[in-house]
Amino acid sequence: MPSNAASNFGAREREKLQLMSATEIDRTLVRLAHEILERHNGIANVAFVGVCRRGAPLAERLARKIQDIEKVGPPVHALDVTFFRDDLSIAEMKPGARQGPSAYSVENRDVILVDDVLYTGRTTRAALDALLQHGRPRRVELCVLIDRGHRELPIQAHYVGRIVQTSDSEIIDVRLQEIDGEDRVILCERSA
Repeated sequence: MPSNAASNFGAREREKLQLMSATEIDRTLVRLAHEILERHNGIANVAFVGVCRRGAPLAERLARKIQDIEKVGPPVHALDVTFFRDDLSIAEMKPGARQGPSAYSVENRDVILVDDVLYTGRTTRAALDALLQHGRPRRVELCVLIDRGHRELPIQAHYVGRIVQTSDSEIIDVRLQEIDGEDRVILCERSA
């Protein structure tokens, strides 16, 4: 299932351009942390929820940036949206594979949903459905490292690291140290 990003980078894509270095990613996260703090006047009642895979480490990093600034950090949780996606076939869904009882609650919290790339909006829609398994948040805001356009659903991020105009044949490959062993964002071309 190709998303917008790096999980499928390989023989069928070729690197075109590096969009962000490790330093640029870090600088962007500092800016996003300040924007979140400014909009919320601190972090009381705020929780970060990172969309698995690469949204989760980004949420952790943002929380650490806020901890550095405010001397207190928000709670951070990971959210697996696999079984809430509308592009999985019934055959791919395993019986009983939906998440069990909630390990955390977002009840009446201001949730910052964090993901690496915003593309069609379908992952975000799935994340909103999955999030409701953890309670009814007071408000949900979306924070993404990259917004690449091509929306299929009426979804827009509140906090955006960088807007990158792409074609349908291009892929944004976000690589993070925690998963990929390096930090960088690459624009790739999908091979025919």
